[in-house]
Amino acid sequence: MATIDAIQLKKMFIAGTHALNENKAWINELNVFPVPDGDTGTNMTMTIVSAAKEVLQQEDDTMQSIVKAISSGSLRGARGNSGVILSQLFRGFSKEAAKYDELGIPELSECFHQAVDKAYKAVMKPKEGTILTVARAIADKAQEISGMEDLGAFMRIVIDCGNETLKKTPEMLPVLKEAGVVDSGGQGLMVVLEGFYEAYLGKEVEMVLPESGSQKQEVTVDVSNIETADIKFGYCTEYIINLEKPFPAEEERAYKAFLESIGDSIVCVADDDFVKTHVHTNDPGMALQRALTYGSLSKIKIDNMREEHNERLIKNAPGSSITPKAPEPQIMPHKAVGFVSVAAGEGLSQIFKDLGVDYVIEGGQTMNPSTDDILKAVNIVNADTVYVLPNNKNIVLAANQAAKMTEDKKLVVIPTATVCQGISCLVTYMADASEEENVAAMNEARSLVKTIEVTYAVRDTVIDGVEIHKNDYMALSDKGILADGKDLNAVIHEAVEKCVDEDSSIVSIYYGSDMNDEDAEALKESLSDVLADAEVEVNYGGQPVYYYIISVE
Repeated sequence: MATIDAIQLKKMFIAGTHALNENKAWINELNVFPVPDGDTGTNMTMTIVSAAKEVLQQEDDTMQSIVKAISSGSLRGARGNSGVILSQLFRGFSKEAAKYDELGIPELSECFHQAVDKAYKAVMKPKEGTILTVARAIADKAQEISGMEDLGAFMRIVIDCGNETLKKTPEMLPVLKEAGVVDSGGQGLMVVLEGFYEAYLGKEVEMVLPESGSQKQEVTVDVSNIETADIKFGYCTEYIINLEKPFPAEEERAYKAFLESIGDSIVCVADDDFVKTHVHTNDPGMALQRALTYGSLSKIKIDNMREEHNERLIKNAPGSSITPKAPEPQIMPHKAVGFVSVAAGEGLSQIFKDLGVDYVIEGGQTMNPSTDDILKAVNIVNADTVYVLPNNKNIVLAANQAAKMTEDKKLVVIPTATVCQGISCLVTYMADASEEENVAAMNEARSLVKTIEVTYAVRDTVIDGVEIHKNDYMALSDKGILADGKDLNAVIHEAVEKCVDEDSSIVSIYYGSDMNDEDAEALKESLSDVLADAEVEVNYGGQPVYYYIISVE
């Protein structure tokens, strides 16, 4: 009877990592449960890539070293509900596999059983019709046929069972049936296992980490009919507690009970020196404050899931990608006052730097920086007082959490919702004024800015009672849709004219990466012709997602 040794398991795991990375955009599109925020593929991929990185760094290719790398790497890199569950499947599998030097059918059957047991224990209220259901079906089938002799045939049968169970998930979760999709986490698991199986059969595997861009888009799922009102708890909150005191079983139970009292979708995993937590809640601050009683926090991430769903209707993730961050600079020389701002796009980043921002965090509508990202930026700026301009309403909460967690300096968060508000605040700032005077002036300045963001619709839908058709141009404000239609310039003119009043004196145009100088200048001229009382200026923004971002002041 054939077996799998450590070298082959390593090869199979890397193959599964590549397979998941290649299909993550497709899996994102399937994501409608627990909320339709389109990130399951990304979260699962980040989780498995973290494990693969540790696996590839192993020089001692024993079964024990390989599975330890899979377990620790996936847990520390786990992101999102689906990523944490995947890490627990790996963790349970690895704990059992570490007992052997080679894995045959009986050993694999027990590994699958332990994987599912560990994953179910990590989720406080398991929901059927998810990755857990698929994994359990695989484990049950594996035990049922554990007396087989042919390992390849055994693997094919259990994978086929998983695929058949996956097909049934829409009957278990009405939201899947409504959208006409299978569970995204379950699909991600099956992609990984198919990758494992192909490598076992002899498919050549490149033993390197996958490139982030090596993915394919296979399906677009309509989630426009899934109401965000059904999202009871709006903030996906996750972090690692680096334990500074004992965390016995009774304390773990009390901590889980507290999380259950403030949210749902709870996944809590305790290790020897850290605790990985994932919870959907309406008050992330309460979760973080309780966690801080056990130790320090790292890898904090807070996402507004209602906004993620709405953004998904506007722009597909694959078309909204942002260039990866450059390596972080060294800590800057100490100063009294510094500035941190968030912006996406080469031109906008340079504008903020020209206005005195010390550190620009690259991010925005489709890539919200975490609390940890903001804390790192503040540390680099190295000032006694640091003004933080989030420039996106989805990032304000993370900035506020960073302010609460900073003890050695003062963070002043100006809750700017757009880059236009951020720019206006910086122009308003006076170095010789007091902090109180500057905060008041900057908050007043942001309140006077009207921002228009111009993009296009990726599918037919209805937003704010307005019927939107695929490929329509849309002009958005913080209050909703201003204009839509087939003619880009006509949409912009309609939106600007709705925002301009007798007090408006300047209209600033920031053109994105999909536009050129000529288009932007032509727009400036056409707006200048109809806005006799307002000055129109144009700047290169280079932002993704939006053709133009326009401010009216």
